[in-house]
Amino acid sequence: MLRETASQTAGPYVHIGLALAAAGNPTRDEEIWNEMAKPGAEGELIEVVGTVIDGNGDLVRDAFLEAWQADANGVYQPEFDLKKPFNSFGRTATTFDHGSEWSLKTVKPGPVAHPNGQLMAPHINLAIFARGINIQLQTRLYFEDEAEANAACPVLSRIESPTRRQTLIAKREEADGKVRYRLDIRLQGEGETVFFDF
Repeated sequence: MLRETASQTAGPYVHIGLALAAAGNPTRDEEIWNEMAKPGAEGELIEVVGTVIDGNGDLVRDAFLEAWQADANGVYQPEFDLKKPFNSFGRTATTFDHGSEWSLKTVKPGPVAHPNGQLMAPHINLAIFARGINIQLQTRLYFEDEAEANAACPVLSRIESPTRRQTLIAKREEADGKVRYRLDIRLQGEGETVFFDF
């Protein structure tokens, strides 16, 4: 009989190995975490926040997210280096504290060319890992204040239902005088987030 592997159970394994602070463990000196951009990064510094909600409408307090995005010029940075002011890759997690929100400190990405030559609207790619999810879910975060680019985006426009498209649009807020975008991810049920099969 084959037993479940860590990737099939997600559960505490992801936090213990990759979200050390969220799991209550000491962090490493060089940690890939939620600060994708630091002061000095080119572009508009923003914060992105949200929650993960299950099919019962309850908060998932042990979800883990990976983010991958272009820089302010629409270029992905393939080499990760904590000394750089911006990295295209980051990680975050929900916790049992602070309303169980995940957060990313980054720059607003620029539009990226689709393989068909059209420009995709500024977006952040997200992979969600959590208990009960055997293989990570893939989704995207788009920005509410990019309405024109969103309407022309060759990926976002493939979602036929306008209501379903809205599940990918992060709402603009201001917190402590800083720009913040909020996207709550619903895993199942009413208002379920659109997930992609990449």
